[in-house]
Amino acid sequence: MLAKDRPSNSPQSVTRVIRILEALCASPTPLSLAELSRVLGTPKSSLAALLRGLAEDDFVISVKGAHRLGPGAFGLGSALTEARRRLQSSDLIREGMRRLAGRSHETVLLGVRDRGAEMITYVDVVESRNAVRFAVAIGDRRPLYCTAGGRALLAAAPEAEMQAYLRHLKPEQYSSQTETDKRRLAEAIAHARETGVAQTVDQASDGVTGTASAICDAAETVIGALVVAAPSSRLHDRRAELARMVREEAAAISRSLGYRAPTGR
Repeated sequence: MLAKDRPSNSPQSVTRVIRILEALCASPTPLSLAELSRVLGTPKSSLAALLRGLAEDDFVISVKGAHRLGPGAFGLGSALTEARRRLQSSDLIREGMRRLAGRSHETVLLGVRDRGAEMITYVDVVESRNAVRFAVAIGDRRPLYCTAGGRALLAAAPEAEMQAYLRHLKPEQYSSQTETDKRRLAEAIAHARETGVAQTVDQASDGVTGTASAICDAAETVIGALVVAAPSSRLHDRRAELARMVREEAAAISRSLGYRAPTGR
């Protein structure tokens, strides 16, 4: 907790303190007040008071107008690392899956990429309570190109990697609607990259709609795809709503795992 004479206890000030610490952690060299203002997009007058408070408790060390992390910040980091060790990532992901299942009332899956076979493998599931629902067994695998989860993972991959995947792809028809044209597949993946969410209707099998978004960890590594899967017959008017829900919950899970989108993204 910061020392006396705090400039503000507002939620905005708390957020700015966190962003200051993140910026100093990410920088290989100390940052001046002007540099911090530019990186964070925050007025220098607002940052100056917060930096003084951080310096009082040794969260920040200021020398000759430049600022770097101090021992207080490293002690906080160690405490957070220990907390993360006790609260396993799988528990955080599972908690987010339950939230999404409660909000959507549909089956929620976690899929990971099997790079050797270029498939998505479902490693966890929270089933819908609806009598008619999408069902999948843990360990089931599907091709990347015709599943929402697979497309979300491809969209999160580097462009060169995605293009290499499509070059070597020999798409098959898994349903009456499976898209096998590589140009249109590339367009669908590009759209998922732009919006942060992938959606498929009757692609891997007839009558199933999928909505998915990638989950990232503190190292900015894509660790899987959060997927809502449901019968297409009841989702005609809910696709936009589900896209928003999945995007929000994937982002919330990623934040709980320590992921922070780079400034300006």
